[in-house]
Amino acid sequence: MTSATIPTLQLNDGRSIPQLGFGVFKVDPAETERIVLDAFEAGYRHIDTAAIYRNEEGVGRAIAASGIPRDELFITTKLWNDRRGEAEARAALGESLEKLGLDRVDLYLIHWPTPSAGSAVETWQTLGALRDEGLTTSIGVSNFDERYLPEILETGIVPAIDQIELHPQFQQRATTALASEHDIRIEAWGPLGQGKVDYASTVIGEIAERHGISWAQATIAWHLQSGRIVFPKSNRRERMDENLAAAAVQLTAEDLAAIDALDQGTAGRVSADPAEVS
Repeated sequence: MTSATIPTLQLNDGRSIPQLGFGVFKVDPAETERIVLDAFEAGYRHIDTAAIYRNEEGVGRAIAASGIPRDELFITTKLWNDRRGEAEARAALGESLEKLGLDRVDLYLIHWPTPSAGSAVETWQTLGALRDEGLTTSIGVSNFDERYLPEILETGIVPAIDQIELHPQFQQRATTALASEHDIRIEAWGPLGQGKVDYASTVIGEIAERHGISWAQATIAWHLQSGRIVFPKSNRRERMDENLAAAAVQLTAEDLAAIDALDQGTAGRVSADPAEVS
């Protein structure tokens, strides 16, 4: 287990969340139990999955096999795009809970705004009811940028989290500013650029060399010191340990400003535009 202490952040609903977690996007369902158990052994307690990843069962088996008390874990899953409206959202969360072997998740998210499906308001209001019923402790949205977050906010039910693509060349400043106005925490998915950006050849590489760390650790530390929640993924135990050790890294104000300066706006996006996901 790493010696780094994982910081926690308070959410706007009074709950707390481990700031550094472990993601299982694209983790083979057949390998998920072993990989999540490795993550638990490394020291992770925050796991981020989703119905569409098809590996909730593996996460559930790892939770059961770990022996870790439930109240020490933070488990997130997400509602997929074809499960809109009250009946579908309720059924979908029930299915996820059964696969995870849990009676509640810590965070339930609408995975994408899916504008082609029409308004997400009824679905979002259903998540509010599911939270009130104790089936999820906190609720939020994913990929709701400044174009889609206002409709959600108009319901009066404020998300605790907005999980968005965010890394040094794509910092989503309009969305993060809107979220900040409402005390919504930002979770950065693809925090290292999903392997599609050579950040080691940027100023991040120079910062990493100066601190005696990897470029990935420098990038994760930038996220953490900027107040974001991150959950990098890896199938390799040594990389899990390396990522977790980033919690102990302290960058200077000059380092943070230099990484901030890498932002390219929408030109820096490397994954899907929420407007185009159906």
